[in-house]
Amino acid sequence: MKLTEKTIRGLRLANGKTDQLFWDDDIPGLGLRIRSGGSRSWVFQYALGEKQRRMSLGAATPESFKKVKGTDGTSKLGIRDLAAQLHAKVRLGQDPAGEKTVSRQRAGDTFEAIARDYLAAKKESTRPGTYDETERHVLKHAKPLNGLHVAKISRRDIATLLTTIKANSGPVAANRVRSTLSDFFGWSLSAGIDGVENNPVIGTLKAEEKSRERVLKDFELRAIWRHAGEDQHGAIIRLMMLTGQRADEIASLHWSEISETTVQAKRLTDAIVLPAFEARVIDLPGERTKNKRPHLVPLSSSAATIIDLQPRRVDDEGKLRDLIFGQGQGGFSGWSRCKERLDERIKKDLGKPLDHWRPHDLRRTMSTLMNDRLGILPHVVEAVLNHISGSKGGVAGVYNKALYLRERVEALNAWADHLDAIVSNANNVVGLREVAS
Repeated sequence: MKLTEKTIRGLRLANGKTDQLFWDDDIPGLGLRIRSGGSRSWVFQYALGEKQRRMSLGAATPESFKKVKGTDGTSKLGIRDLAAQLHAKVRLGQDPAGEKTVSRQRAGDTFEAIARDYLAAKKESTRPGTYDETERHVLKHAKPLNGLHVAKISRRDIATLLTTIKANSGPVAANRVRSTLSDFFGWSLSAGIDGVENNPVIGTLKAEEKSRERVLKDFELRAIWRHAGEDQHGAIIRLMMLTGQRADEIASLHWSEISETTVQAKRLTDAIVLPAFEARVIDLPGERTKNKRPHLVPLSSSAATIIDLQPRRVDDEGKLRDLIFGQGQGGFSGWSRCKERLDERIKKDLGKPLDHWRPHDLRRTMSTLMNDRLGILPHVVEAVLNHISGSKGGVAGVYNKALYLRERVEALNAWADHLDAIVSNANNVVGLREVAS
């Protein structure tokens, strides 16, 4: 019997049967399955070695015989043409049911799904601040890619996304997202994600960046300090202003990194010797710094007080955390939201917003003013910032964490006094020491 739109209308279950298959005489393997509940469906059955495989091909309706063009421009074959195509594959030694299973599995390999695995892998291998930035790039900026099959994302998809990011967030953001996406596809290749055969980021244009030269003015420093707030974000911003360290180095600060160290005596002349003394410091291990070198950050009294005022927080299990800021298992991560609120407070007070600034500008500003106003020697400023200069290169930089330690203590104390003068130079503005205490 040939299964056609006309012949299937007259097929019924034999007496006493609840499930019955009717096979087509022309196309081997094509069958109509009828069940007692009234359902009718198409099946395709074939032999794979010694095993029998069976596929469901959908509901058996009059429309299933017709070739249908989908809204996406693709065509869906009528049931007889589809079955004939499957039979041809079997004759060539292929396994249509296995291909369908793989196709169904791959359909779930969207950018959003694979990105979750990528982020889980990155969280184990990157510093918290770097991970937060990576997460923001993937979950926020690359969100338009979420529904796309990761293996079908094209260079044009990436280029369109980067153009949008550049228009909305600027060339720097576009380039950082581009780097993250390149790393994502490189990871997908090495992880053997089905269908990913190349990196579609390769060949896209990198946006032209202008070097950041933003040095904050005194009134801007004053406004930022005054309106930083009394929450964790405010404490972090003020510590960044006082120490000149990077955002993540402060946001992921540990109690175990706060210590005292001895500043050795220093002989100026045969008759004059500066005595040794103890200094409170942040002792950053190499895995927490950008250049992977351990770094001592002397604390002025204002900076030390801000740290001392932080409560000991607990993790999700109620245990005391070593991390000073943040909650749960990680360091502080609410940068974007808190920065927006800080900018709004400044705008309300001044009547207009500050020109665009970011936390890293605090570091550049401190460096500039230390050199220009305080006369601190450049190599000492470099040592404060943990930049690798000639004096910190080679073996000395690896083994001598205390390089120019006395000079760094003096420099950061002088900077704290200068910042206090800036912040206090306005009516009704609270100074550093009053805020810190």
